Amino acid sequence: MESSTLVSFTFYSAFHGGTFDGTGAASNSHTINRSRRRLRSLSFPLPSPVQPFVGRRRGFLAFIPVAASGARGGSGRRAYRHSQAQQSLPRIPVKDIASIVAPAGAFIAITFVLWKLVEKVLIPKPKGQLSMENKSTTPPGMKWSFSPGTNLPMGNIFKIEWDSKQKLNEFVKELRTFRSVDLSGHNFGDDGLIFLAESLAFNQSVEDVDFSGNGITAAGLKAFDGILQTNILLKTLNLSGNPIGDEGTKYLSDILMGNSGIQKIQLNSTGIGDEGAKAIAELLKKNSTLRVLELNNNMIEFSGFAGLAGALLENNSIRSIHLNGNYGGPLGVASLGKGIEGNKSLRELHLHGNNMGNEGIRALVSGLSAHKGKITLLDLGNNDIGPKGAFHVANYIKKTKSLLWLNLYMNDIGDEGAELIADALKQNRTISTIDLGGNNIHMRGVSEIAQVLKDNSIITTLELGYNPIGPEGVKALCEVIKFHGKLETLKLGWCQIGPKGAEYVADALKYNTTLSTLDLRANGLGDDGAVCLARSLKIVNEALTSLDLGFNEIRDTGAFALAQALKANEDLAVTSLNLASNFLTKYGQVALTEARDHVYEMSEKEISIYF
Repeated sequence: MESSTLVSFTFYSAFHGGTFDGTGAASNSHTINRSRRRLRSLSFPLPSPVQPFVGRRRGFLAFIPVAASGARGGSGRRAYRHSQAQQSLPRIPVKDIASIVAPAGAFIAITFVLWKLVEKVLIPKPKGQLSMENKSTTPPGMKWSFSPGTNLPMGNIFKIEWDSKQKLNEFVKELRTFRSVDLSGHNFGDDGLIFLAESLAFNQSVEDVDFSGNGITAAGLKAFDGILQTNILLKTLNLSGNPIGDEGTKYLSDILMGNSGIQKIQLNSTGIGDEGAKAIAELLKKNSTLRVLELNNNMIEFSGFAGLAGALLENNSIRSIHLNGNYGGPLGVASLGKGIEGNKSLRELHLHGNNMGNEGIRALVSGLSAHKGKITLLDLGNNDIGPKGAFHVANYIKKTKSLLWLNLYMNDIGDEGAELIADALKQNRTISTIDLGGNNIHMRGVSEIAQVLKDNSIITTLELGYNPIGPEGVKALCEVIKFHGKLETLKLGWCQIGPKGAEYVADALKYNTTLSTLDLRANGLGDDGAVCLARSLKIVNEALTSLDLGFNEIRDTGAFALAQALKANEDLAVTSLNLASNFLTKYGQVALTEARDHVYEMSEKEISIYF
C-alpha cells in the first residue's frame, strides 16, 4: 500500500508580528489577519518516496528523496543507495507538482491584492507629494546633516534650542545681578552674544564680564555697537579665545572709541595680526580710560608693534601692555622702545617670547632708560637674550628707581650674565622678585647671586629653577640664607642638587626664619634626601608653610620619615606638602594621611598633602 505524507505550510512576516505572504508584502490590518487565519494552513498529499523539507529561508521548498516508508533495516539502506546511483532526483508526476504550486500561488495572489487594497485605504498619499525620483529619503521629523550627532529628530532639536535659550536667560539674570560674571567656555556663538549684548545696554550692576572661548566672530561683535558706547559701569571685557581676527578687532576698536567706562580689555589668542594691532593703536590715541591691554599669543609683527609704539606717544592713560607670544623681533621691539621713551603712563610691559635677541633688548633698554614714567614690572622671558643682552639689562637695573619685578626666565645668559646681574643687584634697592630660571647658570653664577643676598634685604622671591647648579651651587646659596637676607620664596626645581644638596637645604632650614615657600621638584632627592629634610622639620621650623618635593623618586621610607616629622613638631608651620609623581605605595600614603589627621586632632591645623 502506497503511503503519503501531508505537508503543512505556515508563512511568517517580518513586519509587526504579522504573517508572511511569500512575496515580501505584509500587513498588520485586522482584515488581512482574519483572511490569513482562514488560509493559514494548506495540506496535500505527496508520493511516498519524497520527503518535504522546509528551510529557514522564506519561500524556499526543497524535496529530498528518501526510502519508502515500508522499508526498514539494511535492505532499505541498499535500496536507497541503489536509487541514488541510478538518478540524482526522483521523477515526480506533473499532476503532483501542480497540486503543490497552485494552492500556494493562489494564496500569494490573494494576499498581495488584499495588501494593496489596505495600503490604498489606510495609507493615503499626501497631497502635493513629489514623484519617487525627487522624494526625500529622510524620515519624517528629521533634519538631515552630514555633521556627527546632528541627525536628530525635530523634537530633539527643538529641545536643544529651548535648553539653549533657557541657559541664555539664566546668563541674562547673572548680568543683571552680579558685579563679576564668568560666561567663558559656553560656546554660545554670535547669536548668543547678540542676545546677551542687549542686557549690557541697561547694565546697572556688572563690572567684569568674561566672554572668552565662546566661538564669537567679527559678525557677533557688531552687537556691541550702540551698547558699549553708553555703558559706563562695565570695567573689564574679556574676549580671549574667540576667532574675531583683524576684522572683529576693527569693529571693537571703533565701538570702544566712544566708551568711557572700560579700563581693561583682554584679546588674547584671538587671531589678531598687524592690521588689528593698528586698529587698536588708533583706539589708544583717542581713548583716555583704558588702563590694561592684553594681546598675548597673537600674530602681531613689526608693523603692528610700530603702530602701537606710535600710539604710546599720544596716549597718557595706559598702564599695562601684554604682548607675550607675538612676533615683534628685534625691529618691532626697538620701535616699541621708541614709543615707550615718550610715554609717561606705562607701568607694566610684558614681552615674553618675542625673539628680540641681544639687539632688541639693547634698543628696548635704551627706551626704558629714557622713559619719563615709572616701570614697575618687566617681563623679558624666552627672548634669546645672551650675556651681551644681560649686560644691557644689568645697566638698566643699576639705573632704575621703580622696577619691582624682573623676569629673565628661559634665556641663555649663563654664568657670565649671572655675574653681571648680580653686580647690578648689589646697587639696586627696588627689585623684590627676580626670575633667572632656565639660563644655564652653574655653581659659579649662583655663588655670585648668593653673595647679593648678604647685603640685599629687598629681594623676597628668587627663581633659579632649571639651572644645573648642582649640590655645590646649592651649598653656596644655603650658607648665605642661613643667617642673611629676607628670602620668602626660593625655587630650585630641576637643579640637579641630589641627596647631598638636600642635606645643605635641611641644614639651612634649621636656622632660617623667613623662608615660607620652597620648591625642590625633580632633583633626584630619593629617600635619603627626604629623610634629611624630615630631620630638619622635626627639630624646629616655624616659617616654612609650603614644601614641594614632587618628581623626586621618594619611596615609602622617605614618606614615613616625613610623616613622623609632621607628628613630632607641634610648632610646624607646613600647610602644603606636595609628593606627587613619586614612588609611594598605599602604605606611605596612609602614613602621611594619618599624620595629617593627627596634626588636625592635636592642634586643628590643616595640612594639604598631594600624592
